Amino acid sequence: MRVRHKSWAKPYIESHPELIVTNPEEWVGKWDSRFPKQQPLNLEIGIGKGQFIIEMAKKHPEINFIGIELQESVIAVALRKLVDEQLTNVQLVETDGALVNTLFKPNEIDKMYLNFSDPWPKKRHAKRRLTSSAFLGSYKDVLKDGHQLEFKTDNRGLFEYSLISLNQFGTNFEYVSLDLHNSPEQEDNVETEYEAKFSQNGPIYKIVINFKTE
Repeated sequence: MRVRHKSWAKPYIESHPELIVTNPEEWVGKWDSRFPKQQPLNLEIGIGKGQFIIEMAKKHPEINFIGIELQESVIAVALRKLVDEQLTNVQLVETDGALVNTLFKPNEIDKMYLNFSDPWPKKRHAKRRLTSSAFLGSYKDVLKDGHQLEFKTDNRGLFEYSLISLNQFGTNFEYVSLDLHNSPEQEDNVETEYEAKFSQNGPIYKIVINFKTE
């Protein structure tokens, strides 16, 4: 989906260096110093306009959150929401989150979220899917042993692909839902903007895994 350019985005991002990082390579191993408290660190890759990560941060002040988004005009909208909320346990990062092991130290992340990632439906683009084996190794590197990765999508093809990819990589499945919004887990579910808008069109699928330790 093409993102409309926002002329205000770049200067707005530049005016809030305390909340958003555009040079993540300089913060490897030092992410804790960007938060007032050292707390468990959770990571969302592909935050969109920020609804999920901001609501999670409000719900869990005892956790620090980092949200990665590549699109400048999109992350600027999330930043504006973050400024309005005045949260101290969220940091945003404008970068490509595919290879997170170049951005974080091993075992630095307590939990990861992949919400409504691009399904890349064409077979020749399968390796670009964020649940492909091309990326799973980097997630395993940065996640603490036995800790969770949560994945949500409304795309049946991506869901089925992810089940196979995660299984072949060697993960432990903790939870799989074929219809999250009609399950008991919906009570604690925090929605993304996309999820809130399109969930009436069909089921939301969810997978929770941890990586097997050697």
